[in-house]
Amino acid sequence: MSRAFVNEDNAAAQADQPVERQVSAQPNYVTPQGRAQLQARVAELQALHAEQAARGEQADQQRLADLQRDLRYFNQRLASAQVVPGATSSDKVQIGSWVTFADESGSEQRVQLVGEDQADAARGLINWGSPLGRALLGARLNDEVLWQRPAGDQLIEVIRIEPA
Repeated sequence: MSRAFVNEDNAAAQADQPVERQVSAQPNYVTPQGRAQLQARVAELQALHAEQAARGEQADQQRLADLQRDLRYFNQRLASAQVVPGATSSDKVQIGSWVTFADESGSEQRVQLVGEDQADAARGLINWGSPLGRALLGARLNDEVLWQRPAGDQLIEVIRIEPA
């Protein structure tokens, strides 16, 4: 058999494997709620994996491989999680703080700074390491900070800080 055919067989076998989920290089700071969400996600994936594995030969091997990949990722995220104490200040933005800010046109927006895995922009949960999160983290009440966005930099003013 030609060596080329062996390599093609190996490439075909690797194509069936799911691509590993990339783990962020930033510290994995999480709120207590974020850690609870990670724990719940791991438990959910473990249950789904056990259910799929119990099917034996009838198991969907691609689904099983996807579940194993996700379990590796979320177990790693849970192991590296550094729970930050709940935000307590109404004067300085911390991870966990709810922050209301206004842009140059006076339009207001309210967000909470959370860990990467807890972020959900549609619900106003912003990753502390995102451009907006980095601009707000450590800011004080009435501070003007520069939000460096891909669409262009914008000056925003912190108008309210609420502890979590």
